[in-house]
Amino acid sequence: MRLIIDAGSTKMEWILMDGNEVKSRFETEGFNPNYSDRQCLENTINFVETRFIASPNNDCHVSRRDESASLHAIFYYGTGCGNEQNCQTIKEVFQNRFPDAEIHVTHDLMAACHAVLGHEKGIACILGTGSNACVYDGEKIVEKAVSLGYLVGDEGSGMHIGREVVRAYFYGFMPEELRMRFDAEYHLDLKEFIQRLYHEGQPSKYLAAFAKFAGENQMHPYDRGLVKTCFKAFIEAFILRFGECRSLKMGFVGSVAYHFSDVLEETLSDFGLTMGEVMQAPAEGLIRYYQNLPE
Repeated sequence: MRLIIDAGSTKMEWILMDGNEVKSRFETEGFNPNYSDRQCLENTINFVETRFIASPNNDCHVSRRDESASLHAIFYYGTGCGNEQNCQTIKEVFQNRFPDAEIHVTHDLMAACHAVLGHEKGIACILGTGSNACVYDGEKIVEKAVSLGYLVGDEGSGMHIGREVVRAYFYGFMPEELRMRFDAEYHLDLKEFIQRLYHEGQPSKYLAAFAKFAGENQMHPYDRGLVKTCFKAFIEAFILRFGECRSLKMGFVGSVAYHFSDVLEETLSDFGLTMGEVMQAPAEGLIRYYQNLPE
């Protein structure tokens, strides 16, 4: 049996597979080793092992020890795992709980590669709360864009789009009909906004929440133009740096890519680029990848 984990800061998706069959699939709260200590992960694993791995089919005759012992490999894809120390910490936590299993820990960009490219060469992109991209040769990442995080980078992300929506609202750039809709939905006060953004934590997640407004109004020329400008910045910062970008297959993972797929495709076309597969989350692609591993 194999356990596949797609771990984000907000949620983790766990997929238990027996050969090519998905035996169980479930979600827990997220984990980011940059912000949470190992005890949080240990508590989550304890819950998962007891509730799902010990008896994924709710079969009372299956013992927890036997099921856990039969777990021969764990594949963990996680945010914050571009840091080798974080990867080692996560590996140790799983190894302590499952000493007989092979433990593989890598970053979420590899999850995008496996999900949308499988074993083919191409460019894998993440467009969610944050953004990233890389060139994948079918086995490993061979070139990676520079990711500067939400304070300096994350072009094209939900944070970027949400920030531009809020700027347009407060600076008075937003057309009146959109401004009225925004007022009705958010009742946003400048003082409260500044307090929430700068003093209450997770500013990128807070800003990304305003991307929803752009999604609801993406057929309006103003919002569509705003989103296209953000995607243009993403393409210029992340994609054009790859010399083969116009000849490589390109795939996207993330809620922003998924919900703005037509705007994204239009913007890519403006640069002579072709959009490939788009997934809101990598889980289905990861299942497909492990079902089609070469013997």
